[in-house]
Amino acid sequence: MRLRFLLRPGWLALTAVVFTFAICCYTLLAPWQFRRDSEQETQNNALSTSFTAKPAPAAQMLPPGTSPGQGTEWHLVTITGTYLPSAEVVARLRTVQGEGAYEVLTPLRATDGTVYLIDRGYVRLNSDSGVLPYAAAPGGQVTVVARVRSDETDPKHRDAFADASTNGKLQSYTVDSRVVAKASGLTIRPGYFQLDQRQPGVLGALPLPQLDSGPFFSYALQWLAFGTMALMGWLYFTIREMRPGGALTTERPERSRRRKSVAEMLAEDEYTPTA
Repeated sequence: MRLRFLLRPGWLALTAVVFTFAICCYTLLAPWQFRRDSEQETQNNALSTSFTAKPAPAAQMLPPGTSPGQGTEWHLVTITGTYLPSAEVVARLRTVQGEGAYEVLTPLRATDGTVYLIDRGYVRLNSDSGVLPYAAAPGGQVTVVARVRSDETDPKHRDAFADASTNGKLQSYTVDSRVVAKASGLTIRPGYFQLDQRQPGVLGALPLPQLDSGPFFSYALQWLAFGTMALMGWLYFTIREMRPGGALTTERPERSRRRKSVAEMLAEDEYTPTA
């Protein structure tokens, strides 16, 4: 029976690989790229809106008990309060415009008592990869306009620490309000708030992402195409093996038998009886 080759171990293994790859393309890889494309579009829309929208009070944009999300990320908010420089932390191992930097994170206590983590921007490294001196946060009450950002997450969940590279100042591996809260003992609301240029306390203002759609949508289509090509290739070879003379056919035509090697032909000539 011609379909018997479908039950052979080699063909079953090939079938499993092809269908597993196709399923991954359709259910994991392509949807993953579609999600990234959607996230990029959401970010672009939020940035575009923030360029013209009037900043909203932080307590109005993010009521108590809420965290920044896709609906609020990058939007501008206003916060009035006082910086708390004694609880300041610098985020290490950052890259800004292709060069190493530290980001300076200073909590700010608002007039209603809520503490916000303010990302004051970046400072460059010195010759020993330590942090260069930078201006202290202004004293007294200030009003800042900042962009809402979601906390980063350190997979290793490392706490803030101090060493000689920052002159004893606490440093962290991520920009995360939870890390700063644990190190300072303050209750800091989730998320952090990134200062734009010309704001009280800003250092080197962090550049904004480019308004670019990115390659994610085309990548998603490519994964769909790869999955389809794998299935079509499997179907093609299946149909070919169903026909007489397939690669897995056990009974081979006479002309397709293995050709003798030169050594075998010489051996036959050596034992051929002479007249």
